[in-house]
Amino acid sequence: MPDSDLRVLSPQDCLVAVMIAVSASDEDLRTAELVKIQSAVNMLPVFSDYDIDRMREAAQVVFDLFDQEDGLDALFGLVRQYLPERLYETAYALACDVAAADGTLNESELRLLEEIRYELNIDRLHAAAIERGARARHVT
Repeated sequence: MPDSDLRVLSPQDCLVAVMIAVSASDEDLRTAELVKIQSAVNMLPVFSDYDIDRMREAAQVVFDLFDQEDGLDALFGLVRQYLPERLYETAYALACDVAAADGTLNESELRLLEEIRYELNIDRLHAAAIERGARARHVT
């Protein structure tokens, strides 16, 4: 792992990393997705004391990990290590919002959302409600 991965991530760093991972999952960081991430960090209470300058570092962790063979597994390891379980559903909700932000869900985003559900042990009924809420918020 690169040296930057060895530092302690804040819970907010983990949330940003999950959102960046969803956006980068199709190898195309779309403007609508980046705006959604920035908006979440600027508006949501969970980010009220977050140093916005750390977003770049959290994003770099994701990009560095995605360059590695088992990078996704390593990312989930970091998230499970540093994100409190009470924020697992928040992470999934933010991931769904980023995936829905550009109006399309491609196969790589859907696979990553499924992996997030599994890795964070999101109950299927709760996941369906979170997904429905994201869909409703992003209808055009």
